[in-house]
Amino acid sequence: MSITTSSIRTVLTLGVCAGLSVACGDSGSDDDTTTTTNPTNILTMPTDGGTSMPPTLSAGSDTEPRLDMPPAAETDALPECSADNSCNKLDILFVIDNSGSMGEEQRNLATNFPYLIQKIRALKDKKGLEVNADVNIMVTTSDFGHPLCTDFYKDGYTPAKGAPISTACVDRLSRFTAYGGTPSIPDACTNGCMPGNAAVPMGPFINFDKDTSNVMDPDGVGDPVADALACIGPQGIDGCGMEATLETMLQALDPGKDWNKGAQPFLRPGAVLAIIIVTDEEDCATKDYAYFDPGNKNDPMYNQYWEDLPGMPGVKGDPTSAVCWNAGTECPDADMNGQYECVSADKGVLQPLDRYKNYLQEILIKQKNKQVVMLGILGVPPVTMRNPDPPYQPTAGGVFDLIYRDWVQADILPGDMKTPETKQYEFGIGPGCSNAMTGQAVPPVRIKEVCESLNKEDDPNTPGNEAQIRCCIESICDSDFSAAIDCLSGILQETIEIPG
Repeated sequence: MSITTSSIRTVLTLGVCAGLSVACGDSGSDDDTTTTTNPTNILTMPTDGGTSMPPTLSAGSDTEPRLDMPPAAETDALPECSADNSCNKLDILFVIDNSGSMGEEQRNLATNFPYLIQKIRALKDKKGLEVNADVNIMVTTSDFGHPLCTDFYKDGYTPAKGAPISTACVDRLSRFTAYGGTPSIPDACTNGCMPGNAAVPMGPFINFDKDTSNVMDPDGVGDPVADALACIGPQGIDGCGMEATLETMLQALDPGKDWNKGAQPFLRPGAVLAIIIVTDEEDCATKDYAYFDPGNKNDPMYNQYWEDLPGMPGVKGDPTSAVCWNAGTECPDADMNGQYECVSADKGVLQPLDRYKNYLQEILIKQKNKQVVMLGILGVPPVTMRNPDPPYQPTAGGVFDLIYRDWVQADILPGDMKTPETKQYEFGIGPGCSNAMTGQAVPPVRIKEVCESLNKEDDPNTPGNEAQIRCCIESICDSDFSAAIDCLSGILQETIEIPG
């Protein structure tokens, strides 16, 4: 498939809506899938068809989207575990990529939802004591909105921007058809959620403990919590391909949002927080949209992170997901072997990683004394070996085998008519993992670094302060995510401690 420049719409359809996980909407109608109105403290998206950009945002700008955190003296800091058994509270946040190539991955995830609930219900702490967890589960998408996607959203679709999704996927089946009608994978929903018998929570998220739940389950067979997660978890494949995964995570955890306030908030004092990110692309939480403006095609200030058109060296096409990669990483090839050493880089285009690390580390962990763990199901090679004991973390393969390099012909899957040059134009980097059945995925850098920042290093000078695994990264190219769930439950087993 060739890239043309005959119109912005044509190029955006190819560059923004095609590829590993870049998807948009069509002209069909559908209901809004979120349970709340648009969140506050966010960028206002353009309303003129998506071709204009918000004003450039500089660090510290009054218009920069940010969370208004309470002063340290006003935080609700609690002991990590107290005698009233409050330490058995567990808040689980899913951030699920809902762009175009995520159908098989969401189907895989939905298949494993019952196993996740089984593991949570059976959870024990590291002393072998039953946790009997009091659990909140909230699901949101990776879609924060982006001007390059505005023209392609379906009628009635609103980016979640971190808001919870609690409607049954069978009530939004059109979401499982990507832009242009292909692919269409409704069974990512219907394999686990039956029309007419959909289980859903009474509220914006699922809550359950050993004996009760807030789930309405018309079927009345099996575990209602597993049924509800299988119904609200699949998010569809018609969301924006500029995945702002870290920003939607942050917005979901904003204490000022409706779902985090009141008598029954999602984010609870004293609860362990588990974040599960499922995506086949890198984070593209954008700070300055001018770098994505097709009107800046000939401006070296803004097009410096764009890829050249395939087969046309020095000629800039329109912006694609490659901007997210090129503007968010530094990738030197020190030994000139065609493999890069990629790390995150703040170039003023994407939100700085400290925005997310500081909230997790300084606000939640230090000020609020919370335990925070993360599971990333991301674009890394399959794990080949794991710790046989809790927390069952990968010890070989996975991130240990991750290679950053450009696309080559051998990466092109059967039936894919695109060239390596076109893939490079679209994504800026070669695949982190590849599977003929589940597809390919861009390797992570930004999400990986945020996740790994939660790990606690061993301090030989402080007795009892041993290394603690708080981040697990598994491959989204796996055909079964049960090992990833084992890793999450293993980390929780090592994290949660019941008095007694």
